[in-house]
Amino acid sequence: MSTTSGDSHLSSRSHSSDSDPKRLLTLSFAALGVVFGDIGTSPLYAIRECFHGEFSIPVTTPNVLGVLSLLIWALLLIVTLKYLTFIMRADNEGEGGILALTSLIISHSKKSKSERWILVSLGLFGAALLYGDGMITPSISVLSAVEGIQLIAPSFTPFMIPVTIAILAALFLFQHHGTAKVGSFFGPIILLWFTSIGLLGLVEIVRYPQILQAVFPWYGIEFLMNNQAKGFMVLGAVFLAVTGAEALYADMGHFGKRPIRLTWLVLVLPALLMNYFGQGAVLLSEPEKSYNPFYALVPSWGLIPMVILATLATIIASQALITGVFSLTQQGIQLGYIPRLTVRHTSASHIGQIYVPAANWSLMFATIALVAGFGSSSKLASAYGVAVTATMLISAVLFYYVARDLWSWNRTAINLLMGFFLIIDLSFFGASVSKLLHGAWFPLVVGAVLFTVMLTWKQGRRLLQKQIADRTLTVAEFVDSLAIQQPQRVKGQAVYLTANPDVVPMALLHNMRHNKILHSEVGLLNFSTERVPRVPNSKKVEVVQLNYGMYKIIARYGFMEYPNIRQVLALANQQGMHFRPEAISFFLNREKIVTGMKSKMSLWRKKLFALMARNALSATAYYDLPSGQVIEIGVQVQI
Repeated sequence: MSTTSGDSHLSSRSHSSDSDPKRLLTLSFAALGVVFGDIGTSPLYAIRECFHGEFSIPVTTPNVLGVLSLLIWALLLIVTLKYLTFIMRADNEGEGGILALTSLIISHSKKSKSERWILVSLGLFGAALLYGDGMITPSISVLSAVEGIQLIAPSFTPFMIPVTIAILAALFLFQHHGTAKVGSFFGPIILLWFTSIGLLGLVEIVRYPQILQAVFPWYGIEFLMNNQAKGFMVLGAVFLAVTGAEALYADMGHFGKRPIRLTWLVLVLPALLMNYFGQGAVLLSEPEKSYNPFYALVPSWGLIPMVILATLATIIASQALITGVFSLTQQGIQLGYIPRLTVRHTSASHIGQIYVPAANWSLMFATIALVAGFGSSSKLASAYGVAVTATMLISAVLFYYVARDLWSWNRTAINLLMGFFLIIDLSFFGASVSKLLHGAWFPLVVGAVLFTVMLTWKQGRRLLQKQIADRTLTVAEFVDSLAIQQPQRVKGQAVYLTANPDVVPMALLHNMRHNKILHSEVGLLNFSTERVPRVPNSKKVEVVQLNYGMYKIIARYGFMEYPNIRQVLALANQQGMHFRPEAISFFLNREKIVTGMKSKMSLWRKKLFALMARNALSATAYYDLPSGQVIEIGVQVQI
């Protein structure tokens, strides 16, 4: 392959850990508490579903060694090789995740418009599927931990669902406080979790060292050949062991590549392997314990502490997914695929810690409904894998185009590498989809609905802006008209928000038409979202001084940033403007959307767009404009 790689795209903030051992250790410890919670709690249910789930197989020596071999190599090939070695090279100025990868393609790809649309649609669908994952992960993780109480007190069974729902409700009710207050506790708890599960597994390995034979891949290959269709179905349960791999990539921007890779190789992977080997050893020596091999590793005196620790670990894993959904929602809003929603920052020192009420309550009701509807973690496991396998498959396809078109890697090498990854991904995806009637439909339906919503909002906004542009003037035409006949000018400063920096907002024309006045100083402000995570302050605001006291202001923000009107005005004033925030009148369009016009967009989608537009957060609230200085002017637009 060519020596060109994605590593050159990493921002300096991600690389600062490379030369400072103390900072590297700090970041690695922090990553432990945030990044690895999901994949770290998979031992609670992954092997159990192979031998005790709806598609279980008999507990025999060949089957145990075969399943364990598949699981070990899934961790090595998918997490270590695919994600940590290759896909994490594809960063968008240090940020990872499927939307960051999609933005990288949009920004740098030289493909045709139709080809880019296909790739962007794939990225959006993958992002939509992550919402389904965000609903299922808290449900299955917490429910799996609580089910351990049945081993201590069988009479607890009737209370299992209510207790799980209570824990989940408390978790979501806490979100508005943010994770800053409890973040320092995440690392120690997860460190204790990985240390404990690794030692529990090691004890069983010492008792039954023959289990280490499973490290050889031919046991897994032989298992698939002997079991055929049944073995293929078991792949869906094996995949549960790697469901947190996408989170490693998505959280790369918070910690950098090296801390994540170091933590995985030094602690997380060894602990997981030891625990899985230990569970396999238990199954070979005591097959009757297949109903919960994880807790079978725990001595009777340690069951209560382990159930408590497992519950805490699953709450942390759930927190990581919930925070990820919040970040994904913010990115979707900034990129124009999701209507404006309330986004609250919960930490003064960590910009990534945000709270999105609409996403939080939606997730809460969905997770509670899933627990109540499915009733057990085994049934939920059937619904779990398909969303993640599909997202991993899409990430691999997008990475292929980045490596081939942006980095100019050797075609033969990247084709062989991608072919190898696709064989693995398609195998797991096929096994997960085969459970369609057993719950796998749920995340696909969620993904399809959200994908439709995102495309509808994007297309509707584009159609709306076109209709507005057809009914108004360009900025150049408007300034030229002022040379011919100026309206009455009144002393004062006015800022008009506009979706298109080259078009005069209708609010300005309506104000002139009805009030017959124009302020002495007028700013036309456009917020533009760039295809990069963050824009430095030196490039964030561009001011173009026009004639007759008018300014065109373009504020550029990254898709990981939150627009700030006070910051924009401060940066604009450094470029020759003299606008005082407390003296400005802000003018906004308030569009009333009427459907019925013929276009490529179907009528039901137009009505959906109109409904979303009516319920979207107002620009006043979203941009945190001083409400006492805002004037909204109604405009009726037909689409």
